[in-house]
Amino acid sequence: MYYGCPDGGRLVSITIGAGNFVSWDGGCLFISRRASNIVPVHAHYATQVAFGSEHGLGFRPSDRDDWTAYDGAVIASRQPHSMDSTQVPFTAVLFVEPETREGRAIHEKFSAAGISAFPTSTLAGTGEALFATWQERRGSEALIAAARGVVRTLAGGIGPVTSTDERILRATAWIRSHLESPLTLEAVANEACLSPSRFRHLFVEEMGMALRPYILWRRFLLVWDLLASGATLSSAAHAAGFADAAHLTRTSRNMFGFPPSALQIAGPLDSP
Repeated sequence: MYYGCPDGGRLVSITIGAGNFVSWDGGCLFISRRASNIVPVHAHYATQVAFGSEHGLGFRPSDRDDWTAYDGAVIASRQPHSMDSTQVPFTAVLFVEPETREGRAIHEKFSAAGISAFPTSTLAGTGEALFATWQERRGSEALIAAARGVVRTLAGGIGPVTSTDERILRATAWIRSHLESPLTLEAVANEACLSPSRFRHLFVEEMGMALRPYILWRRFLLVWDLLASGATLSSAAHAAGFADAAHLTRTSRNMFGFPPSALQIAGPLDSP
């Protein structure tokens, strides 16, 4: 996997190790073995949760600051940071949409300091379960469930919302089948047979996040699925509703700190 960062107006990319990547509505996980390089200073929109299989994961807010070693850390949205995972055997990095219920709860608990430490005991065993699920190659669905367990624990037990409202289910199905097209609030609300204002409020109540970030996450989920299936960056961008590969790359860097073309995944999780 590579990370890009501003450095005198140019982008610097480095390899940080081979691992596996899974994603879901409002979040994603990259889990890997010991890195061979330090991730340079960068910032992104998504809230980042990172922890190692043992103490020693390093973070610092700038190149001028000293490194601090952590069990785990929460990086607030837009907080500049550099990460050193060369001292721990395994590292889990999760990105959480700040507008989800879990994202807001994690922000309220951890984000005041920008880079906030938490001991592995905070995870109440969910961190160990995540690494065990990955090492035993139990499959992508099991890994997603374990990752969401970590997020839920850090959020104080607040979990994702599952909608049962037929209007919202109809609207989300329509969104998933029209990601290649511009999607406006008015068009999606029309599918639910609601006014835009009523639909906006109902969507947040039922889905736990606003419509715009939901659509963006669905676009990225499609991009990652297509790239994993061998699609080109350009074709994946157009299929997911981005103007072109450059637009997709800019949006990905802004949201996660790395371009989608950088995901170098080490083999399928679902094979024995």
